[in-house]
Amino acid sequence: MEDKCAIKKDVTELIGNTPMVYLNNVVDGCVARIAAKLEMMEPLSSVKDRHATCSLKLLFAGFISYPDISYWTQLVSLIVFLPCRIGHSMIKDAEDKGLITPGKTVLIEPTSGNTGIALAFISALKGYKVILVMPATMSIERRVVLLALGAEVCLIDPAKGIQGVHDKSDEILNKTPNGFMLRQFENPANPQIHYETTGPEIWKDSRGKVDAFVAGIGTGGTVTGAGRFLKEKNPEIKVYGVEPTESAIFNGGKPGSHGIQGIGPGIIFPVLDVDLLDEVVQDLRNSLKGSFLFSGNSFSGFSFLGHSDIILQKRGETLLKQKRYERATLVNFSVALTLQVSSEEAIETAKLLALKEGLLVGISSGAAAAAAIKVAKRLENAGKLIVVIFPSGGERYLSTVLFDSVREEAEKMTYET
Repeated sequence: MEDKCAIKKDVTELIGNTPMVYLNNVVDGCVARIAAKLEMMEPLSSVKDRHATCSLKLLFAGFISYPDISYWTQLVSLIVFLPCRIGHSMIKDAEDKGLITPGKTVLIEPTSGNTGIALAFISALKGYKVILVMPATMSIERRVVLLALGAEVCLIDPAKGIQGVHDKSDEILNKTPNGFMLRQFENPANPQIHYETTGPEIWKDSRGKVDAFVAGIGTGGTVTGAGRFLKEKNPEIKVYGVEPTESAIFNGGKPGSHGIQGIGPGIIFPVLDVDLLDEVVQDLRNSLKGSFLFSGNSFSGFSFLGHSDIILQKRGETLLKQKRYERATLVNFSVALTLQVSSEEAIETAKLLALKEGLLVGISSGAAAAAAIKVAKRLENAGKLIVVIFPSGGERYLSTVLFDSVREEAEKMTYET
């Protein structure tokens, strides 16, 4: 019998099924094992590649503001949904429905870089123009990659924060004929793809032996989707989110500048289900009252706004009516205590991963690793398996502080005569 041809039809069929590898040389003092899932092995070197082919389907199933991601999990079971990675991409699905057209529709999206790169490579493949809006603080490598893939890039003053990125994206959308925005921060397809792929891959490759899951919180899609799947398989699995110490909003802090690109946006987005995070221990009603921006999520019975200006309801009770990213005054709620990692700690851990494990990873991967090591040192985790997501590779950070010392050394090198 002739073997089936293993040549892929196109690059989208390479997305997912990334390997996991044990950390061996940076785990001094750990009593648990740590396995890293290497999302830098995706076609365009980041976990966001998973989103690109899948970020439209649920959007077209009836996109509304929602108080609880679990509602969407139930809704998905009613939708004819073939796995995106086996040839039915979200963009193709939208094309079939006549909602977008290659060569006509312009895709517009706010991004910190990696989602934009994922969208750019799919757009290049499919023939779409794409406009991406991101803070000017993102690395030059991100800009170069985006431009190389044919994307149009609009940079925003970092002082305007994430709100400025969203405002500019909306402005571009409103003045662009045939413009279409995927809204990764609100799109339930974001966590759904991790529920359908990342979570099952971790479960399969660990043979169900995973005891804890660690992931950085950006939009919250990865920790929500994969975390939900793993907890459904085994409710005893612990799920830990990671945020920068300098912008520890889950722990009562205010949004602040930090050096960990990709996590710690200073806003809690609708796709994050905080109920999945363990160690919900604090009541911060005094320290957090009116102190920072919220959008679309539920905290102990309170639901905050999604994109649309509608009245949100939960269990038949009207809760709140607001516009997107408007300031909310909080009265009484509890928040999740996440694992905090400073920018310096994230950078130093990323350097150690390169030097001791041979893993050239980005700063957010360093943050995730540092958090996983903290969990692995807890005595109650002796003999357990902790899985951590490494979201992206290090090549995208060569111009950043992560590689300052070696870059300077490389620039001073001379050739022998």
